[in-house]
Parts: sequence; structure tokens; C-alpha cells
Amino acid sequence: MQIEVISDSEEKTQSIAEKYAKSITSPTVISLVGDLGAGKTTFAKGFAKGMGISDLITSPTFTIMNDYKGTKMNLYHFDMYRLSSKEEAEELGFEEYFDLRTLDGVCLVEWAENVKGLLPALFVEIVFTKLDETKRKIGFSVKGWVK
Repeated sequence: MQIEVISDSEEKTQSIAEKYAKSITSPTVISLVGDLGAGKTTFAKGFAKGMGISDLITSPTFTIMNDYKGTKMNLYHFDMYRLSSKEEAEELGFEEYFDLRTLDGVCLVEWAENVKGLLPALFVEIVFTKLDETKRKIGFSVKGWVK
């Protein structure tokens, strides 16, 4: 099942993300899917705010991962744009963040499609589709299986 919402501004995207973050529990891995400029990092900013994080949130394109301390749990924000495989991410030691048995927070993963197989068997996928210059369709779905 997929739930879709329409955002007509960056502020609305951040508001949607902020509200969504307040409903999330640890451990959760969330894949953010969409073209460049589709709203993934804008969503991450609102999500962090919803977790009680006041730090400046930027896309970790060159550092690959930024971590933040929230009021209730940690946020690990990944940008896998520069990686080309699961093995490359594992060489950097990132697989431990995607183990739901030990994860102590939430992982937001931009460009997760570049590291197929790294995410756990169960994760949330949020797809951002540009409808025009400011309007975005944001689709939420759970991927994987539950025992």
C-alpha cells in the first residue's frame, strides 16, 4: 500500500516531513528516492526538525553520512550518490547502521538505489516526483516483509 501527498512548496514538504518524523520509532530505515532537486534534502530538514534536531541539515554528498542527536533518538542522514555498490558502502563500515537489531535511531538514505542490498529486509521508501517547479508528489510505502 502506498500513501501519496502533494506538496506545493519547500515549506510544505518540510511540514509533511516534520509531522511524519513525530510518528517514527527506532529502529527505522527510510530510503529517499527521486531525481536531483526533487526534495529529498528538503524532506530531511523537516524530518530532523520533527525529531527535535536544531542543527543545520545539509546533504552529506561529500561526507556520505551526517549524524545528529535528536531529543528522543539519533538521526543518521546518508547520501549514497557518490557510491556505486553495496560493497563500497560496506568497505566504509556503513552496514552496521542498517542492522535493525542494533540501530539506535533512524537512517534517512538518499540515493539508496546506488547501494542495492545494503538496506534491511524491511524499510520505508519515500519517492519524490517533480510535478512542476514547486509541486512534488511524495509517495510513502513499506518495502520488504514482516515476520
